[in-house]
Amino acid sequence: MQILLYIFITLGTAAIMEFVAWLTHKYVMHGVLWVWHEDHHQPHHEGDGFFEKNDLFFLVFAVPSAFCYSVGLSYPAYFLLTFIGIGISIYGLIYFLVHDVYIHRRFKWFTHLDNKFSRAILRAHGSHHAVQTKENCDSFGLLVVDKKFYGKRQASN
Repeated sequence: MQILLYIFITLGTAAIMEFVAWLTHKYVMHGVLWVWHEDHHQPHHEGDGFFEKNDLFFLVFAVPSAFCYSVGLSYPAYFLLTFIGIGISIYGLIYFLVHDVYIHRRFKWFTHLDNKFSRAILRAHGSHHAVQTKENCDSFGLLVVDKKFYGKRQASN
């Protein structure tokens, strides 16, 4: 029965991370840390390099995950923190695969995905990137996509 608790905490944390990421994207990335995120909204050109300042946000999410692993595995009274750390890591992996690999094609994997959900994710993210400033953007999430992006292409623009 305890394993069900661990699974619930892990999957629950991964699900909650979508909303943590949304809040962080809207209020931190498009707020006080726009200086890190701004280059992600600019067109990329050959020779600009592989990394962006925006990639520093990996650390913003990796630190709490690593903290949860460290404390959870070091102190038996806080063992459940381990599964929170795992949940954060799982969301980080999903984020990397969807955002960096699928949407931005930083790696040439998943090139043949084509279903309503994958198209909605691309449309929502494209709508977000249509604005190159920190104001007036929409669609700050990654996996929770507004229903308007599920329609035909003309309906979402």
